[in-house]
Amino acid sequence: MDRDIAKTLEGLGIQPSAQRMAVAEYILNTEEHPCADQVLATVSSSFPFISRATVYNTLNLFVEKGLIRGLHLSEGKVVFDANLDKHHHLIDESTGRIHDIAWDKVQVCEVKEIEGFDILDYQVVLRGIIKRP
Repeated sequence: MDRDIAKTLEGLGIQPSAQRMAVAEYILNTEEHPCADQVLATVSSSFPFISRATVYNTLNLFVEKGLIRGLHLSEGKVVFDANLDKHHHLIDESTGRIHDIAWDKVQVCEVKEIEGFDILDYQVVLRGIIKRP
């Protein structure tokens, strides 16, 4: 058991069960932005008896407790991001891979208010294709 991950979970009031530890180990140590099914596929290779419901419930708990963020970057699909620093995302249209883009690489005027809305957060989602030499 990774004591640092267990301490992190406990610090957020999450009981570090074996299943939760397996999901946390993967999601906190990947640069990918996996959907729940990708988490299930990866975790089940080393933890074969983990269920889809357990993975979904664990990811939702992690989001609720602020350990990770759930992102709706495309219609009908939620991906998870353990990078809680302010940043933007770039989706490679040729591979579907999501890349983190430093906050200061994209210039956006600070949005504090739009009539009729209280702005809680914002980010830019870029779409592009990796340049091939």
